[in-house]
Amino acid sequence: MILAVNGTLMRGLELKARMLEAGGKFISEARTADLYRLWSVHDRYPGMVRVDQGGASIEIELWELSGECVAQLVAAEPEGLCLGKILLDTGQIVLGILAEPYILADGQEITRFGGWRKFIQLPRG
Repeated sequence: MILAVNGTLMRGLELKARMLEAGGKFISEARTADLYRLWSVHDRYPGMVRVDQGGASIEIELWELSGECVAQLVAAEPEGLCLGKILLDTGQIVLGILAEPYILADGQEITRFGGWRKFIQLPRG
């Protein structure tokens, strides 16, 4: 099964080890279709939602995992993150991690950065 991730499970980031422990095999970097918006949830992880208008293409990674491992990874995600269908810029549809809108209420929208990795590389202060 292919899983799209857009945050801390990506290579080189905080929870990548969880992806590897689940037997994940990195396939490629990819981008969503320009239908998504991205938020920082308490500067700890991103939340991505599909929108009807004003969306952008977001950087993601594609990983191959068994269905059982996908279920385990999603179950370990913070409350409000869930499994959903993501449309890639190639037209392919894959399963991926999305956010339920309620967790974004206090978040900072970061769509303009194009992805979580670029956002967390910004100097803080």
